[in-house]
Amino acid sequence: MERFTPDINKGLNIEQVKNRIDNKLVNKDNTLPTKSYKQIAFSNIFTLFNIINLFLGVIVILTGQYKNLTFLGVAFFNTIISMIQEMRSKHTIDKLSLIAKTKVNVVRNSKDEFIDIEDIVLDDIIKYKLGDQVVVDSIVKSGTVEVNESFLTGESDSILKRVGDKLLSGSFIVSGSCVSQVDGVGLDSYANKITNEAKYIKKVNSEIMITLNKIIKIISILIIPLGTILYIRQLGIASTRDEAIISTVAAIIGTIPEGLVLLTSTVLAVSSIRLSRKNVLVQQLYCIENLARVDIVCLDKTGTLTTGNMKVVDAISLNNYDINSIMKDISKFMDDGNSTSNCINAYFGTDSNKKLINKINFSSEKKYSVYELEDSTYIVGAKEFINYTGSIGNIEELEDKYRVLFVGISNDHIKDNKIDSVFTPVGLILIEDEVRECAKDTLEYLINEDVKVKIISGDNVKTVNNIAKKVGLTDVKIFDANNLTKDNIDEVVSEFDIFGRVTPSQKKEIVLSLKRQGHKVAMTGDGVNDVLSLKEADCSIALASGSDAARNVSELVLLDSDFKEIPSIIKEGRRTINNLERSASLFLTKTIYATIIALLFVFIKKGYPFIPIQLTLISVLTIGIPSFVLALEPNKNRVKGHFIVNVFSKSIPAALTIVINVISVVILSNILHLSSDHASTMSVILVAFTGFILLFKICIPFNYLRGILFGTLLGLFIGGSIGLHKLFELVSLTPLLFIFIVILCIADIFVFILLTLLSNKLLLKNEDKLIKEK
Repeated sequence: MERFTPDINKGLNIEQVKNRIDNKLVNKDNTLPTKSYKQIAFSNIFTLFNIINLFLGVIVILTGQYKNLTFLGVAFFNTIISMIQEMRSKHTIDKLSLIAKTKVNVVRNSKDEFIDIEDIVLDDIIKYKLGDQVVVDSIVKSGTVEVNESFLTGESDSILKRVGDKLLSGSFIVSGSCVSQVDGVGLDSYANKITNEAKYIKKVNSEIMITLNKIIKIISILIIPLGTILYIRQLGIASTRDEAIISTVAAIIGTIPEGLVLLTSTVLAVSSIRLSRKNVLVQQLYCIENLARVDIVCLDKTGTLTTGNMKVVDAISLNNYDINSIMKDISKFMDDGNSTSNCINAYFGTDSNKKLINKINFSSEKKYSVYELEDSTYIVGAKEFINYTGSIGNIEELEDKYRVLFVGISNDHIKDNKIDSVFTPVGLILIEDEVRECAKDTLEYLINEDVKVKIISGDNVKTVNNIAKKVGLTDVKIFDANNLTKDNIDEVVSEFDIFGRVTPSQKKEIVLSLKRQGHKVAMTGDGVNDVLSLKEADCSIALASGSDAARNVSELVLLDSDFKEIPSIIKEGRRTINNLERSASLFLTKTIYATIIALLFVFIKKGYPFIPIQLTLISVLTIGIPSFVLALEPNKNRVKGHFIVNVFSKSIPAALTIVINVISVVILSNILHLSSDHASTMSVILVAFTGFILLFKICIPFNYLRGILFGTLLGLFIGGSIGLHKLFELVSLTPLLFIFIVILCIADIFVFILLTLLSNKLLLKNEDKLIKEK
């Protein structure tokens, strides 16, 4: 393979780029950012539950009782709705992914161009600056940089790269800038793995997902043996084989929580779309669950609370040195491209005639940079990290208001990218952060919503505290991370609110400490130094204006880089999970009681009390319609407790009440020698009544929407039972049976209340054990 050696100032020419494209030496990524429309349709149609429903439908068709096929209508609309929602989500996220897509600065035909990662060709000349992700394997041709290869090696230590060294795709520039030549594209580069990781909507391990998968697994195992045994049993009781088939189908249908899976994916997809309208890109759908449970938000100062822009307020000379003259000489070589060097360049200019002999670039670990000029060596950075001697004036008072950079001078030389010298202070540079307009209101919202705020920054703790005061955080405790150790970290993190001089690895340890203490932690950031902590947070939020590294590891990206959307994100998470928990209890009630009743009728010598169309009437009015309506209404309450406990505490009492109802009807049927039609009608009424009791409890406190919903559904059930009684195979009850129904309904209320109290007591008592076993 022919290799080109382009001039770094000219890059490849048009013919060379065409040659690379013709030979397919392009960094093409042939994978799709999300599932294709065909894949979405396939995955939603050919599900286990759909296959079971179709199989049961074919059996019902063979009996000729077509009206009992209504359950297929539910399955059909469930599939259609799920497909539409997922396709809408795909369309939205694909569109937003293009907006957030990284552009790469290449040199071609002696001009700088910004192209997509997929358009890079072998031997392209790429320019990298602080915060950039190395997108393809490259060789450094000019400049010196420090890179973080934690994505590749797991080590967070920065590695120096000089001319001739290889830059591995997937690493990040943490200091300096360079020009490099592409050495590997496409499958030969690690970049595709990183870009795919950023583009795909990945489901994270979540409490909801674990619970649903467990339920589906159990039901899937039970369906075949339970259905077979029940059919054999009903065959000996029913008057015809078709009647036994219909009863068995009804029992199996009842155990399938098909709507619950649909409800979960639909609600999360809707939340993703809602957030997209606020320019929030959801990269992992299930992270919305963690949003709802967040009780601590860790904020990076620079770029999050502040705009990331800075301005030099003043320069103070020390020890008879002229700081302005010195900084004019240094400023030209402060080309890191970060906000600090930019504001210094703007203030002091870059027109020095001095010659640079050697240089140590700034890094978040060292907290300083060094410039060896032809006359002297200068250091610029945080005084805590610099060995100096001499007067520095009232720097402590200045640090209460500004970010203060120490400037020192020495006659020593840089050796092996290090300098061991004692510096003499020559001046102080006062820098001020630009605070985001929305920061104060956003933090006020978080505090009012019982969400604690921790500010974690690499800056001086007094500087960070000054910003905190500007955004309304006054009653806080501050801590210098230089004093943070493995032994005191848990105690310190619990007690203090603001942390300064924090290294990237310490940010990660602070997040891990909060998680160890039982908190759900959200982390916001925009820089390379936030990557490790973003990866460890329960929910990570990045700004689109920040580094590629921060965006790629985050579950949510604020595409307009507006911090004010944090409250909207938390509200959406709370609305989603609170409503999902409430609606899920309706579905699981049906699954629990249907499974128990099916098992009981393996041993009870009676015909199964329901047929499919009757269960459709009950399910649609007490589960299907209310669950979707309630799942999408506003809900700002903070999520408390565990999903599995919250759901089962509501569903188990209602399910057991229904089981008691059916057993009561069986006993009453034996005593009064009731017909199967009368027993079935009584069972339908009692099951529906208990379903409305649960729905009533879930709707408390009632509002306009819930009141109309409850009243309408109750009216539809009464109207359907009376006006369409033949369709649902319900019969008229004698006055005596009607009295029994009233008595049982009244008893239901007391049984439901008693079981609710017992259930809550037992579930809360064994909550930790239940969570481990789920």
